[in-house]
Amino acid sequence: MSFSLSLKEFTNLKESMEDGRNSDVTLFIFKEGKVIVISKPWYPPGLYRAPSGGVRPGESLEEVALREAYEETGAKIKLQRYILRIKVTFSHNQKDVIWTSHIFTAKYLSGKIKPVDTKEIKEAKLMSLKELSSLKPLLLKTRLGGLAYRAALTERAIEEIRKHRGNS
Repeated sequence: MSFSLSLKEFTNLKESMEDGRNSDVTLFIFKEGKVIVISKPWYPPGLYRAPSGGVRPGESLEEVALREAYEETGAKIKLQRYILRIKVTFSHNQKDVIWTSHIFTAKYLSGKIKPVDTKEIKEAKLMSLKELSSLKPLLLKTRLGGLAYRAALTERAIEEIRKHRGNS
């Protein structure tokens, strides 16, 4: 996949990579047949996506998944399946950054569904896969390359999940 980013998005991405990050873990955490989704403070009303977080050098994917699930959703989880690896090129003005997303399904174990990192995350809640899938137009309406990527990633992940779980 490849997506063009605004200058601000590209600058933010490059700054997040200064500590050696070049990938993230994205989680589809299931609780009672629904997934836990998050909204960031700058998202327009009604926009949600799967929680995710950058992989720091030396961290295992499982460590990142457990940390980010708790920070962004308040949930303690158990990883279930590694469903996708997506390599993406983000570009701005003929400069490129290569990024990898590792996508997992996980099972909710415990915790109140409420963000712990309230600076980064505005809200966490449950949503059906169908509801989450229906948010693609809202993600694309922002005209932000990063959210267009999240829309494409979500679409691919839901396809994989439905192959293994049936239509939810």
